[in-house]
Amino acid sequence: MLGTIVISLLVVFSIATQPSTTPPAALDPSTWSLGLRLYQKLRLDSGSVNTLFSPLLVASSLGAVSEGAAGTTVSQLQQLLEKPKDKTTNAHLSQSLTGFVEANQTGFMLHFSSALFSKKATLRPSLMSHNEEMLKIKHRPLLEDWSPHKQIDDWAKAELFGGFQGGSPVEPEVHLKAGAMIVANALRFKGLWERDFSDRRNDERTFLGRKYTKVMMMHRAGLYCHFEDMENMVQVLEVPLWGGEASVVLLLPFHVENLSRLEKLLTVDLLSNWLQKTNTTSVAISLPRTNISCTLGLQKQLSALGLIDAWDQEVADFSRVADQSEERLHLGGVLHWASLELAPEGGEGSADLEDEHVERPKLFYADHPFLFFVRDLKTGALLLMGALDLAEGEALHDEL
Repeated sequence: MLGTIVISLLVVFSIATQPSTTPPAALDPSTWSLGLRLYQKLRLDSGSVNTLFSPLLVASSLGAVSEGAAGTTVSQLQQLLEKPKDKTTNAHLSQSLTGFVEANQTGFMLHFSSALFSKKATLRPSLMSHNEEMLKIKHRPLLEDWSPHKQIDDWAKAELFGGFQGGSPVEPEVHLKAGAMIVANALRFKGLWERDFSDRRNDERTFLGRKYTKVMMMHRAGLYCHFEDMENMVQVLEVPLWGGEASVVLLLPFHVENLSRLEKLLTVDLLSNWLQKTNTTSVAISLPRTNISCTLGLQKQLSALGLIDAWDQEVADFSRVADQSEERLHLGGVLHWASLELAPEGGEGSADLEDEHVERPKLFYADHPFLFFVRDLKTGALLLMGALDLAEGEALHDEL
């Protein structure tokens, strides 16, 4: 089957800017709903450790594929992406991607590269041009005299600057029959905090995850948006990134446990409710300094969410993708590479900010598994989400 690849990298960069005072946008359902549903399927189906992916990039790439679909195929694609009230889904996703690009050089550095891989098919130039402009996807035909699996895998690693430590989801997820299309995303992200965290190299603690490991912890005390849900036994914390364009939302269970109980609760409405209930208060934050890498093949999970016809060469209708094709077009896989660094650095000038007045702070001590979300405060899009189950470090003994 053939291939569509969307690959995006996020690497840190900074510029001195002032935080925005504009109230954050409501959570965007087209990325948050898809992200939460896909996340829950991933955790249920694979029991994966350190799940990480970009709902915005997955939604955008599926939106691009839907531009060339028809019949029940396009209906199923559109049902995955909840339509905003005032515009089309792809127009909204395009706006979110543009906002993401424009937020570059504030809370993170963004290098964004996207590609549509195809095998033995000449895709419609007008559609490819439209998708490249709106949804940042560039078409790349697969070469006949070189392993298509290796082409996809090598391109992804090259886009990640060779810094990706995870494996490859290409085999056996991808089935490269003539006429197949492969959707893939890859990203590398490191955010810059609004205020630096301390980085005491000798502050080694135990992270109580799937394995107990020795990790370096980083600390910061200040005024943050915080809420404690006593019924569901979870702390909700929002930490701004430099420039006020995006923030990191952290969900930490009260007690040491795996994340399955919390994951079953998650809905867009519940997360919106939690965020609305946060209050600015004194918080002492401790986070592990660590790297997270994840490789995913998403065909099974997307099929379970209702995307069924697109994979079947006899049923899939991508008649608007190519003027003519030797083989009927269909999806052969949806792939995702992701890498995240949790580090103490803030944006340029953040270290010179005066310390906030902190009295009797709440303790947010993330020495056990937690969930995290990176949200665009202007568009409400969910840029990145995941779970830290296992922090890199010297293993002590297995627990969770």
